[in-house]
Parts: sequence; structure tokens; C-alpha cells
Amino acid sequence: MKLVLEKGQQLFFTSDTHYSHSNICSATTNWAVNDGYARTFDSLQDMNQRLVDNINNMVGEDDILIHLGDWSFGGFDKIEEFRSQINCKNIHLVLGNHDHHIERNKEGVQRLFSSVQQYLRLEVRRPNRKLVDKFRFVCMHYPIASWHDMNQGVIHLHGHVHLPSNLRVAEGKAMDVGVDGNGLEPISLDEVLSIMKDREVKKLSLPKDHHEKRI
Repeated sequence: MKLVLEKGQQLFFTSDTHYSHSNICSATTNWAVNDGYARTFDSLQDMNQRLVDNINNMVGEDDILIHLGDWSFGGFDKIEEFRSQINCKNIHLVLGNHDHHIERNKEGVQRLFSSVQQYLRLEVRRPNRKLVDKFRFVCMHYPIASWHDMNQGVIHLHGHVHLPSNLRVAEGKAMDVGVDGNGLEPISLDEVLSIMKDREVKKLSLPKDHHEKRI
């Protein structure tokens, strides 16, 4: 997919919002041992509102948001409930392992998004005075060890593993853009580029995954 940013338009990435997921909220979790993965909130409503506010405070109506999966929990109705509160008109969704209703397009729910896909090769073009800057990404819900044109500096963005902020950046040009490692906020194109700028081209050593511990 090619995106051409208009003047003043910004691009953001995020993942694993888990809107209305009771077990990821400390106030409502039923997990016997959360191993630090639960988010500290007084209520599920507080967590949901923080997720909505953080997106709306950063991402403008005409900006673009790439969401790398695990959109919402708590039933089919929560998909639209979450989407209806977000001001951004341009949300592209890369499906996560919990996005079953969206993947099946139940009741045409994919209409809520600008696009829906399993895997996204993304080329971004941004005007820069008389020039056009070009950036390329491979976006997937899951971290992958090697990706298309990695040797040419293409950046891999993923979610799924809920890495904390000190572990979100891999050894090479890859990072977890999930909210849990990014202050429950989206991350901007400029911040991603700044982090990735001087990183070497290197195959990703897959991070420790909390899904290995919990059924």
C-alpha cells in the first residue's frame, strides 16, 4: 500500500489497544498471575477512556492511523463502540489474533476501517519542500525474524508481544509499536524514524512472548 501524506498530515502507528479487555485491566482481571502485564486502572471504563483520549489527543481527524491488531475485546459491539469514539477518519487495520469478528467481516464491520489486511507492505511518501521523502515498512501483528527488503533498510513494525518501553526496540530495524511500551499512546512516523535512523540491518531475534506462559 502506498500512502502520500498531504501537507500537514501526520501518520501514526499503534497496536494491542485491547479496548474493554477486562483481564488486561488490574481492576477487573481474573488472571491468577498477571506477571505485570495488567494495566493499572481503577476501572475498565477508565482504561477504555484513556485509550480513546490518548488517540484523539495525538491523532487528528485528517491524519492516518495504522493499527497493528487486537483492536477490542468484550464482544462484537465493542468494535464499533471503540471506533465511534475515535476522531481520525483514516484507520488502517492489520489483523491481530483476537480480531476474529473483523477478520470474518461480521455484519460488514470492516466498513469501519479504511482497509483491513493480515500483512502490510507500506510505502509512505511525504513532501519535503521540492523533494519527496520515501519510507518503507513491513507491518504485521506478529514480530517476524526477517522481512521483505530488510537488507535495504525497510523497517518492521509489529505488536502482539506487549513489550515494555525498555524492550520495545529490537537489535535491528524493528520495534513493537503496541501501546503497552509506548505510554498507552500511538507513536508518530517521525518518532519511529528517529529511533530507527542509526540502527543496523539485522535479523530479528524474536522476543520472549508472554503467550508462552498463559493459555
